Amino acid sequence: MCRWLAYSGTPVLLETILYKPEHSLIDQSLHSRMGVETTNGDGFGVGWFGPEMRTPAIVREIGPAWSNRNLREIAGHVRSHLFFAHIRASTGSAVQQTNCHPFRHGRWMWMHNGAIAEFPRVRRDLALAVDPRLFRQIEGSTDSEMMFFLALTLGLEEDPPGAVARMAGLVEEVGHEHGVEYPLQMTVAVTDGRRLWAFRYSSQGDSRSLYYSTRVETLRSLHPGMSFLQEVSDDTRLIVSEPLGDLPGVWNKVPESSYGVVQPEGDALMPFTPQAA
Repeated sequence: MCRWLAYSGTPVLLETILYKPEHSLIDQSLHSRMGVETTNGDGFGVGWFGPEMRTPAIVREIGPAWSNRNLREIAGHVRSHLFFAHIRASTGSAVQQTNCHPFRHGRWMWMHNGAIAEFPRVRRDLALAVDPRLFRQIEGSTDSEMMFFLALTLGLEEDPPGAVARMAGLVEEVGHEHGVEYPLQMTVAVTDGRRLWAFRYSSQGDSRSLYYSTRVETLRSLHPGMSFLQEVSDDTRLIVSEPLGDLPGVWNKVPESSYGVVQPEGDALMPFTPQAA
């Protein structure tokens, strides 16, 4: 399994979030506390939107994040209001650049932690459900990228929560047809550069960990000495696979079978249920 984070808010240098926290994503790549694997060294990726970028920039590498000098260089010079970062622990697919997250289609960016159970058994049926116009854009061999293109096929660009629900419903339907008891395990982040959605769901009802940060105005009163909180806007949010530190009151668990949206018109947290595709 993998670890990831999504940031939305005041533009910051990537290193502020990737390297500086006590239990940063870079630290998690070596010492994950909540992941299935302690070490996540099968590649990494970062994707970000700049002030004039209609589509996100993405950098992906197959080596471990903790020793990559290019990532350290980029993180100290790139500033963004919305970015994704992902460290990978392969569940069986090859360690190659095209299998690293995040994945991109137009302005959309996607990353995932979890797995489609028995993916080799159900892969062909799922692939045939992808819109032929989109299928040729699939570059890698992961279940995560397949989920992304299924969601695009099922209306991600018009209705992200509905499309992800239909994707999950299709994966479960196909899995059950092939005798897979619990077909899907996922925490997913997806963005169009303006809004950010995060989903936590598993067929077994025992999903991988996912947390969101408390509202900044509340954190300022809890931790008045933290300079970072004085520098960011009230709408700044982080969503993470596991907390970046142990300060009390900062992190809240995303409930089982739910999704949240971070957006200019106000954040929301809602229940998530797969739908028939």
